Amino acid sequence: MKKVLKALLPPKWRTILETNLGMPRRIFVLEKQVRLLAQQTALSHYAGQVPQGRLKSPLNQHELKVFSQNGEDGILLYLFSLVGVTDRRFIEFGVGDGMECNGAHLAIHCGWHGLMMDCVESNIACARSFYAERLGPAAPAIELASCFITAENVNETFRSHGFEGEIDLLSIDIDGNDYWVWKAIDCVTPRVVVVEYNACLGFTDPITVTYDPTFNRFEKHPSLLYFGASLSALTKLAQAKGYLLAGCDQHGVNAFFVREDVAAGKLEALTPEQAFFPLQDRLLGLITPADFRRIEDMTFETV
Repeated sequence: MKKVLKALLPPKWRTILETNLGMPRRIFVLEKQVRLLAQQTALSHYAGQVPQGRLKSPLNQHELKVFSQNGEDGILLYLFSLVGVTDRRFIEFGVGDGMECNGAHLAIHCGWHGLMMDCVESNIACARSFYAERLGPAAPAIELASCFITAENVNETFRSHGFEGEIDLLSIDIDGNDYWVWKAIDCVTPRVVVVEYNACLGFTDPITVTYDPTFNRFEKHPSLLYFGASLSALTKLAQAKGYLLAGCDQHGVNAFFVREDVAAGKLEALTPEQAFFPLQDRLLGLITPADFRRIEDMTFETV
């Protein structure tokens, strides 16, 4: 019915309808932002009250959500305050509708230029409306593209949008071939890389899902736990590419890697065990390595 209504309405009214349909989610996101801001304020004043085991790296003291899923916005600001920036360019794929992702705050409040991609065209359509509204005449600074990223097309996709050489940030969240796609990327050298890890796979064994260029997390396993790679696998790949593991967010979603040459003397490398957090997901609940038994019969590759 929604699709029928949108097809019958002129473009201006379609935009208004899409905005209103998304209002409950925006309210939820706003409430989450307020809670995390309160948490950050309290932490800055009463850090001694937080159990030391909870803060596994300096990154965790700086978690703050503006537009990110959890506290990634604050972590990125902290990291770039240490290692600096070049031309403030980023690439992020798996952005959804662009309203809750790692590049949004940098684009809207910090004047960064970026390439944002998602495999769902309707998500990119929403993102175009969102950034047009937020950035106005500056909206062209954010390129938005609908495409399904694979290990075979990722470099050509970046080049076709004018991204080569050094950039400041690369963010990967595709719920599937994350390890294999990052391994294939060789046309850009980001200062900071953010990659989602699968907490269900633990922090000991360097394992990842088997590569499938048509990977769809929702079709692979009913638990939705078969995707991505372990933190150990991503860290091993990072080291091969010249990056160190700086830490993970406390919700157990993203790992943050910094290029060794810019991190020297500013950040200490952590082991996967030191940085690991279990996943706290609003849909899946608490996911720990013990949940691996639910997908242990699936195919994995040791890397």
